[in-house]
Amino acid sequence: MELKGKIIAVLPAREGVAKSSGNPWKIQEYVLETTGEQYPRKMCFNVFGADKIDQFNIQLGEELTVSFDIDCRQWQDRWFNDIRAWKVERVSDQASAPQPMNESAAPFPPVSAAPVDFSAGDEKDDLPF
Repeated sequence: MELKGKIIAVLPAREGVAKSSGNPWKIQEYVLETTGEQYPRKMCFNVFGADKIDQFNIQLGEELTVSFDIDCRQWQDRWFNDIRAWKVERVSDQASAPQPMNESAAPFPPVSAAPVDFSAGDEKDDLPF
């Protein structure tokens, strides 16, 4: 899934050591607010792993497109959603690369030259309802 918006909060990173393997882990959460909508939505997502956190380098106020997966897990008879980002793109990076315009693909079908007259004198209604 993918969502585009502005980062409105950067939450403190959490880190620890896995009980089973003894490997260190790090996770950071961010809040993204959608832009360009009548009713903006907010989504809290996380980035797992110190390498990914450093690679994405997400800053407060940035406009991003975030690709993420949604998962759910159970802990002590409660269920929690996990929204984990796997790709982050800066909106300014996407806007700077112009997209080629394909003139052969028209957004609307061509309009016929002669308008159709639906008010012709045919009294019979062929519609079944």
